[in-house]
Amino acid sequence: MDVLVLIGRILLVGLFLSSAAGHLTRTKAMAGYASSRGVPAAGPAVFASGLLLLAGGLSVLLGIWADLGALLLAVFLLPTALLMHAFWKETDPHVRQNEQVHFLKDVSLGGACLMLLALFSYAGAELGLTITGPLFDVG
Repeated sequence: MDVLVLIGRILLVGLFLSSAAGHLTRTKAMAGYASSRGVPAAGPAVFASGLLLLAGGLSVLLGIWADLGALLLAVFLLPTALLMHAFWKETDPHVRQNEQVHFLKDVSLGGACLMLLALFSYAGAELGLTITGPLFDVG
């Protein structure tokens, strides 16, 4: 089971670490888009969300308080779904469908991160192949 969880962690965080790099290296461009979606203080929000993605992604990948990392990723994903992919506000059917897909992706990944939070918190060091045990104890 240890190896399967490790492979899953590696596959999961690729998206988040890639997004973190974009948030931290193309902050101005991404802030323009975030601003167009109504995000207040878009520049600092993009930079802060990049740090959140980086910290959460590395935490899950390396197994350093992976439960906290999963929570950080969920904290990014769920508000992002609502703020950035509000498909119900779109009038163009193609844009609406695209935003709905992104909304559902973010909500689904957020749910998966919450499940990882529970898994890491409950199973703790039993999972193996982590640097630290969990920060939280739900069991």
